[in-house]
Amino acid sequence: MQRWKLARYSKVLTPARILVIGFGLLILLGGLLLSLPIASKQGTGLPLLDALFTATSAVCVTGLVVVDTGTYFSTFGQLVILFLIQIGGLGFMTVATFLTIFTGKRIGLKERLILQQALNVDSLEGLIRLARNVVLLTLGIEAFFATVLAVRFSAEMPPLQAIYYGVFHAITAFCNAGFDLFGDFKSLADYVTDPTVNIAIISSIILGGLGFVVMVDIGRLMRKQRMSLHSKLVLVMTTALLVVGMLGYYLFENENPHTLGALSDNGKWLASLFASTTARTAGYASINYELITEGGGLWTMILMFIGASPGSTGGGIKTVTALAILLYVWTVMTNKENTVVFKRSVSKTVIYKSLVIAVMSSLTIAFAVLVLSVTENVTLDRLLFEVTSAFSTTGLSMNLTPTLSPAGRVIIIIMMFIGRLGPLTLALALAARRPDKANVKYPEGNLYVG
Repeated sequence: MQRWKLARYSKVLTPARILVIGFGLLILLGGLLLSLPIASKQGTGLPLLDALFTATSAVCVTGLVVVDTGTYFSTFGQLVILFLIQIGGLGFMTVATFLTIFTGKRIGLKERLILQQALNVDSLEGLIRLARNVVLLTLGIEAFFATVLAVRFSAEMPPLQAIYYGVFHAITAFCNAGFDLFGDFKSLADYVTDPTVNIAIISSIILGGLGFVVMVDIGRLMRKQRMSLHSKLVLVMTTALLVVGMLGYYLFENENPHTLGALSDNGKWLASLFASTTARTAGYASINYELITEGGGLWTMILMFIGASPGSTGGGIKTVTALAILLYVWTVMTNKENTVVFKRSVSKTVIYKSLVIAVMSSLTIAFAVLVLSVTENVTLDRLLFEVTSAFSTTGLSMNLTPTLSPAGRVIIIIMMFIGRLGPLTLALALAARRPDKANVKYPEGNLYVG
């Protein structure tokens, strides 16, 4: 009888559902902690909805906030946020697996399947070793950039505060979260032309957005081992988006006195590179996005929608997803049978999955904007920017988030949650049945499209 119940629960609690429940419980715990009086500098508890909003933003490594992190939260509250960001960025299953390895306990097949879903890899082989390397690599990179930032901040603040600021911003940058402690919702505007802060944050964001599998692959390349096709595509797409994104910002914002116009030419290029990097789900801002041009705003939304790479701390539909779709479009346009890149064929399954992710993401964003157009008295472009930022877990804002109605905040919470897990994972979690694998083939019907 007991064995039957375990088998039943095993079928109900699929890996996708466990991830959804796990992230939900982590958000609930974080929200309760942030609503405590001790979490605020004023000693008054943050309303539960706002606390849940902040916890969701932290766990989903987004960065959208309804209260200013640096001025509202106490050290306790900030540490809670930092803990949620670190767990959310790594994934709670990755952390749990690392702790299990550390304590010497055995990891079962069920846990391995959940971890496989969390890390977005297609094989169980070497999974535990990958989880261990993910945690160690993350802590090492964060420690390095925390040191760099602490040294820089020590020039303008006490040593202990500089260390604290260095650690906080190194973790949030690597996890692509975008939370900051500088106050007044200004993010990194005071450091818009500071090369040390910019390079440290940019480098950390890029490494966090590559994906853990790619970083491990780069390590193998240094040992003269062959890099996988996935890693090659991630590096190519990431480089292309960084360069093209930078050129786009320079083109659209070069004459805008509210963003890049007042900077020197070198400052404009540095700010453009920073904007190109952070738009792909990091959320830090060195320019005022409320005063950005229409072209710059649309450019930002395109970059946010694409986002970071699979298996990374970032969101969006992912770089490889976008590239797979573009390659398939090119295949159709050139009337070729197979989609080929680097002398390798891309499977139809990957292409179909990519198309599904893009369509589901677009429909989710469109529906959320439609609902918010009813609950909020705001222009459509600002709503679309905020929803895209939430869904892609970017965290950039046109200063709309703090003014949202309670209903609007709930919608953004849902969007951040869907964006962090991915619409496909959430759909699998909500599916009542397993895929029908019956070997039945129906006759084809002709459709006219285009």
